[in-house]
Parts: sequence; structure tokens; C-alpha cells
Amino acid sequence: MENQKKNIRWEVFVPSFILVALAAIIGIVNNQALTETSNKFFAWSLESFGWLYQWVTIITLFLVFALLFSKIGSIKIGGKDAKPKYSFGTWFAMTLTGGVATGIVTWGVNEPLIYLGNIYGELETLGIEPGSAEAVRFAIGRCFYNWTFLPYALYALTGVIVAYVYFNKKKQLNVTSTLEPLFGEKVRKGAFASVVDTLSMLAIVLGLCSGLTMCIVLISTGISYSYKVDVTLPLFIGIGVLIIAAFTLSSYVGLDNGLKKLAGLNAYFYYGLLILIIVTGPTLFILRNTTAGMAEWLQNFWSWGLDPIDIGGAALTRSWTLFDWSVWIAYAPVTGIFLGQISYGRTIRQCLIINLILPAIFGIIWFGVWGNAAINMQITNQVDLVSTIQNANSVTALYQFIENMPFGLGTILIPINIFVILISFVTAADATANNVASMCIKDIPIGSEAPGSLKILWGVTIGIIAIIMAAFGGGEQGVQGVKSLAAAGGFVVLFIFILQIISSIKMFFIDKIEE
Repeated sequence: MENQKKNIRWEVFVPSFILVALAAIIGIVNNQALTETSNKFFAWSLESFGWLYQWVTIITLFLVFALLFSKIGSIKIGGKDAKPKYSFGTWFAMTLTGGVATGIVTWGVNEPLIYLGNIYGELETLGIEPGSAEAVRFAIGRCFYNWTFLPYALYALTGVIVAYVYFNKKKQLNVTSTLEPLFGEKVRKGAFASVVDTLSMLAIVLGLCSGLTMCIVLISTGISYSYKVDVTLPLFIGIGVLIIAAFTLSSYVGLDNGLKKLAGLNAYFYYGLLILIIVTGPTLFILRNTTAGMAEWLQNFWSWGLDPIDIGGAALTRSWTLFDWSVWIAYAPVTGIFLGQISYGRTIRQCLIINLILPAIFGIIWFGVWGNAAINMQITNQVDLVSTIQNANSVTALYQFIENMPFGLGTILIPINIFVILISFVTAADATANNVASMCIKDIPIGSEAPGSLKILWGVTIGIIAIIMAAFGGGEQGVQGVKSLAAAGGFVVLFIFILQIISSIKMFFIDKIEE
């Protein structure tokens, strides 16, 4: 125990812990003030630097493709004699479910519907008629843009950088080490290293707090809507405790005994749900509008990709695409630690295929299947899901969609979907808890993980904060302040990420390669 205490990076652990707790306390005492302040800062950052987010995302995509197709792609993580720890199937399952959390399950149905119905004014600047054939194509095409190659490129780059720096160059497992090719060894010493790692940790911890609250809301809403159960405080807290216990235990037992098994189970549920919807239909509509959506996406790639807000408008570009980029960038440096840890024994090219190409293709299939099935249900007047989002919320619309699936499948699929949401978040939270704990350790032996006690501490802390703010701060809106603050944190991490891009260019294309 004494050795563990000596090995903890107190200069990173203590500020992160205090700042997360402080944000939560302010959110409980005066959630409105926290929300307004963080929203104003966040809106200012996107209005002023939206153009920079777009350039950084585009450049990252081209950089990872350059790595993928160059001779650098053949470099093996860990050296020529390194042997992979996981099979391709397991590796992909861990990557996929450890990154998307509940996002793809929730927004696979709801985001296309929101665009289709112009819920928040997304179509006004573009002059597209809500509910029209053009809106149908746009809804799917925009989801392809927001959820496939561009965001996964952010994760893939950091994953490759961390893996190469940790396993090949034998540096420490933290964000600061990825900047060493740019600044030298001095970057790992002093205040700069502490600030970089603290800010990176803070962004992802706050994000996980808001993600946990959303997971609780998703599950409680599903139980309430489907089984006519009132959402009481004990139910809310009970669900939260169950989730915390699940991901903390999974994180404690380690990647091999926890995340590996959960990820494999979760991936099979993903695949099964996709096949079921494709088979039950509307199959032809799914195939045709997925194709049309891809045409919309590819035709508008540059105008969407370099839109600083002025082309699509604030409701679409700022509140959706740029918000997404800020969150993905906020998570990327620390998520890269998880992706790097499980890449041992694979080439850089294989890492990019698993972390970029396959997840992006999966995103196209998922939104093409779930999103088009929901759109078809709306435009054929089976159920008015758009009105449900307008009058209730998007979470309720998700369960209404499942309830109205053909052949009475909703009865079976609703509990399955609740379980998938639970496992999706548990796997992502497991990976995040491991990342955060790893950032608090001075020197983790190559191939090892952070102490289980530190994982438990962060898991329980994050869980308690989320439950308190959600249960006592007004349900889903209880963590709105912290959610906005986490997204605003992406603005700070943006500049760390830019340094990582420059560092990776120098490390892979200028410096001597470490085989």
C-alpha cells in the first residue's frame, strides 16, 4: 500500500478530484448558474473557433490515412517479436463497445428523426423542407458525417500515438508522453506535465459523469414507458448503484476478465439487433436511403467539413457537429490510452483498421439500419415519433420506436435494448475508469494496468456524483451544467490535441522510427 501511495501522481490526482467534486457541488447548489456560465463559454468557443475544430478534424483524418497507406503502417506495436494479446474479433469488440457507450444506441434512432422534423431548427438555414424527400436523405447523410470516419479518426490517431510511445519508445502511459517527440524529455517534468494530464483527465471524467446520468435516464425512462412504472427516487438511485457496481467490478478485475468478456457479449447484441431489423424490414427502404444518404454525405463532404457555422447555421453546425467534435476531442487524448494498451502485437496499419475503418463502417450500417427504420415509421404515418420528441423527449421516442416494430417484436426487444444500453455504458465506463486510474500513476510497467483500488475509487466517485446530481438536481437536467462544462473542456483539450497532431507528424515522418 505504501508503495502504491508513493507511485501516485498526486499533482494530477488531487486537482482532478477536487475540480470534479467542486463542479458537482456547484451544479447541485446552483445548477442554473453553472449551466449558464458553461454554456456561454462553450458557445463562445465554438463561435470563435468552430473553424479550427473543423480544420483539426479534417487534418486528423488525412493524417491517419497517410499512416495507414505509408510504410509506417507496417511497424509493429511492441517490436517485431511482439505477439497479439487478443484475437481480431475480441479486439474489435473492445474497441467498438469501449468507445461508443450509449451514444450510438440512443442517437441511431433519435438524431435522424430530429433532423427530419427540424426539431431545433436544423434545416432552416439550408432551406430544406421538414419531412420532405430531401430531408430524409439529409437526415441519414448528416448522421454518416457526424458518426463515422471523422470522429473515429480522432480516437485512432491518439490510440496509435500512445501505443507507439508506450510499447516501442518505452515512455510513461500518459498524455504528456505523447508530446515528448515535440518538446523532449523536459515535457514530462514540472507544472506543464501536470496541467496537460489534469486537463485531459478532467474533460473525460466530467464527460463520464454526464454519460452515466444519461444512461440512468435511458434505463429509467425505458422501464417507466414500457412497464408503466413510476420513476421514483429509489428506482433512480437503484439503477445508478447497479451501473456503478457493474462497471467498477469489471474495471477492478482487469481488461482480460472484465472488459474483454463484456465487450464480446455486447458486440453480439449489436450484431443481432442489426440483423433482426434488416430481416424484418423495411429492408428495401433501408438499402435505398442508406445509398442516397451516402450520396448526400459525399456530395457535401467539403461544405459540411469546412463549415465554421455560417453555412449550416448554429442549430445544425454548432449544436450538433461542432458540439460532437468538441466532445470527441475532449475524450481523445485519454481514450487513446485505452486503445493503445490493447494494441500490443499489432501493426499500426491493423490498429487503424480496427480503430477507424471498421468502427466507421459499423456506424454507417447502424445509422443506415436503425435510422432509416425509424424514418420509414415516421413518413409512412405508423407512429408520429417526431411529435413525441417535441412533446416529451428523444428517449421516449426511442422506446416508442421499438414498441412499434413489426410482428410484436417490441415486447422482446425493449428489455434487450435496456440491457444493451446498460452493457454499452458499463464497457465504456470500464475503459474510462482504467484510463483515468492509469493517468494517476507515475510509472506503469509495460503491459500492466493501474491498481484495482484506484479504479474503484474513481468509479465510485464518478458514480456518486452522477447519481446525486441526477436524482437531486432535477433528473436529466441535473447534470446539464457539468455536461456543458465537460463539452467546454473540449476547447482546452483542443490545443493539447493540436500539439499531439504536430508531435505525431514529427515522430512518424521526421524522427527515426523505433522498430
